Parts: sequence; structure tokens; C-alpha cells
Amino acid sequence: MPSATFDIFMIGVGGQGIGLLSEALLRAFDHAGTPVRGVDTHGLAQRGGTVTSHLRVGPDTYSPLVREGHADLVIALERHEAMRGLQTHLRAGGQLVYYDAEWQPLPVRLQKQPRLTPEELAAEAERRKARLHRVFVDTLPDPRMQNVAVMAWLVRNRVLPGLEPNHLESALRDLLDGPVLTRNLELFATLLR
Repeated sequence: MPSATFDIFMIGVGGQGIGLLSEALLRAFDHAGTPVRGVDTHGLAQRGGTVTSHLRVGPDTYSPLVREGHADLVIALERHEAMRGLQTHLRAGGQLVYYDAEWQPLPVRLQKQPRLTPEELAAEAERRKARLHRVFVDTLPDPRMQNVAVMAWLVRNRVLPGLEPNHLESALRDLLDGPVLTRNLELFATLLR
């Protein structure tokens, strides 16, 4: 269990699975016996807009919201949203873990903003003294499983304090069933190797 509060800010595009990622992490911390509070935004999910989730982990956590500039960890499921999370919520020296997918935000699709390259994201992370971690699985069987790929990377690299693979497996069993659960657990186990 972390002795101090560990703040996690998650960001992505509606339809990518931020809600499942957030709920799975919340339940995994609960399975680990770690106090955790969380809150999501779902309003833009149907329109492909930005979706965020906040988790605060630790014994002295009273509010679920992560203040801007205070996240120890930003998890993003899209490259442009990774930049947004880096610029708004990550603290100096924090970690940014992102799945390198590109679901272009509306201003990019309308050509009002340029596409963001991985190199530009890396340069901004370096400028802000953030530790940047890119996650990408070229054999991912379904793009809706990006969140599980990120969960496996996080637990394999011990980024989440006090979480073990079995905690995340239990959380997925709480949330999914049938063939969807089977496929996600198989991917999770494969990516832990």
C-alpha cells in the first residue's frame, strides 16, 4: 500500500475503453486492499470526444479528483490525448504511459491543428522532465483491447503501487464475462510474459 497518495489521471477518446480501464484499476486496488477513490467523465463518449478518469490511491485520500499538475501517473489511450494529459495533469517528474494509437481529435480531423508525432510527444515529455513510456502491440487482436495491453504493461513494469497481476485478473472477472473475458484474460497473460 502506498504511504502517500498516488494520483492517476486517465485520458482517451470516447469508445476506447477508458471507463473499463478506470473501473478495472479501481477494483484491482480494492482487491489489493488499498484505499482508492475514483471518478469518470462519460458525457463525450458517444461523440468521440475526450473522456477522462481520476483515481487517487492511498490511505489519506478524501476527494476523487486529481488536481491539474499533480498526477503522479497519466495513462492515455491515444497520442493526442497523451499530450493533453501531459500538459494539464502530470506533475514534474511524473510518468506518462500511452498506447500509441491515433484517433484524431476533431480539430485535427478538421485540419485546424496538425497531427502529433511520437517524436513531438517525446520532446514535450523531455522538456517537462516526465518519464515517457510508449505501449504498442502490433498483433493486438482487437483495438478495443488497448486498455488491457496498457494494464499488462503497467503491472509488468510495477508502475502501480501494490498491484499484482492477480488483482487485475480479479477486476476483469468482476467486469467482463463469456468470450470477452476469456479473450481479454488471454491477452493479459500473454503480455505479462
